[in-house]
Amino acid sequence: MYIAKTKNFTKLYQKLPKNIQKKADKQIIFLSKNLFHPSLNTKKMKGINRWEVRVDKNYRFTFEKINEVIMLKTIGPHDIGLGEK
Repeated sequence: MYIAKTKNFTKLYQKLPKNIQKKADKQIIFLSKNLFHPSLNTKKMKGINRWEVRVDKNYRFTFEKINEVIMLKTIGPHDIGLGEK
């Protein structure tokens, strides 16, 4: 699978602490090989064509799958919600 990132994802990613960026990078590699790798805890988000992946206990990122492309949409703390951006 090919990984693509929205401008919003890139902007949010760059604001993350370096240790969270490193964890996110690892999860993105897993995602590119297997959407449902056990460490990802991939879940479909309610009501929209978007999926959520666990970075760690407190951080998540979202993606949409469009054919063979995984489009990374948002990333951030789980408790603030990942919104519709």
